[in-house]
Amino acid sequence: MTDKKREIYIVIVIMLLCVGIIFTSKSVFSGGFVEDKLNKNIEYYKGKVVTVSQNSLKDDPYVDNVEIGLQKCKVKVLEGPFEGEEHEINHNVSRAYNIIAKEGMNVVLAIYEENGQIEDINISNYQRSHIIGVLAILFIVITLIVGKFKGLKSLISLLFTGTSIVYLMLPMLFKGVSPILAAILVVALSTVVTLTLISGFNKKTMVSVIGTLSGVILSAIIAFLFGRYANLSGITMNDADSMFYLAEYSELRIQGLMFASIIIAALGAVMDVAVSLTSAIFELYEVNNKLSVKDLIKSGMNIGTDMIGTMCNTLILAFAGGSLNTLILLYSASMNKAQLFNLDILGTEIIQALSGSIGIILTVPITVFVASYICTKKEKC
Repeated sequence: MTDKKREIYIVIVIMLLCVGIIFTSKSVFSGGFVEDKLNKNIEYYKGKVVTVSQNSLKDDPYVDNVEIGLQKCKVKVLEGPFEGEEHEINHNVSRAYNIIAKEGMNVVLAIYEENGQIEDINISNYQRSHIIGVLAILFIVITLIVGKFKGLKSLISLLFTGTSIVYLMLPMLFKGVSPILAAILVVALSTVVTLTLISGFNKKTMVSVIGTLSGVILSAIIAFLFGRYANLSGITMNDADSMFYLAEYSELRIQGLMFASIIIAALGAVMDVAVSLTSAIFELYEVNNKLSVKDLIKSGMNIGTDMIGTMCNTLILAFAGGSLNTLILLYSASMNKAQLFNLDILGTEIIQALSGSIGIILTVPITVFVASYICTKKEKC
């Protein structure tokens, strides 16, 4: 069997795995189980703004480029049992719900109905799914044009990772499986699938998998240990109240979620380091097979230390970007140092960022040592 055919078979097998995971996920746990008490008797349908008869908007005195006020509109329902109906509504535009209606605009309508009749109707949101769809198609097309078959493999890998998180990890969490174990399982599956697609079944793939899983698991262990000694369990993380609410209706275990998020977040950067180092060491030995293990370790560490700075910076910036609103709130607050540096939310973010970075750093020597020893065995690399 040629390498090309083997790669095509691997792609087909992975796609079948995705389908299998999706179809079996509901046997683990079914989503949409919490009753939406706030939106009782409210249904959402696609709609369109026909006319805007009155526009009493004015600039917000405190926030730039934001308008607030009242609009009188005529909207048309485009789907559902009330399809084709037109209604005059008063549309309030506030800071929190800053949706400005314009004639011809496609929107999402929130319809409160009772006994089959519309009691109230409001503009709930913009229709933006088609824009997101166009961006997704653009991403796929560019990936295929630039990457060709390797681009296709990257997309399949991304599909498998997303499927594993949504249809395997999340049902397991709600079923009561430890978040850390669930995250490690998904990371292991994603790592094996991704690296097998990239390199096939060989020693390079094995080394990359070992390096990636070692770095990710070490990140979680470090976060767990320091989080425990700092009395941070994730219970006080963002959206904790919502998580407690969900835990009342399922077997969700909240305390491990913070560490599970670290495992998932660190995967991409750690995998990048492990794959790059493995490829570099195997290439060095391919060019000069007289190099000893010691020589390969020395060269690999030189390459790895150059990678550490940028990869750690990438991970810390990713955490900072995801927590930008929190940082802004903390910066604006008049707190003394004793209060600020002992906040639960700040400690959680710092431990997440630093433990992930430590995992990246430790991935370097682990990958270098394993790759150097395995590569110099008599079997061909």
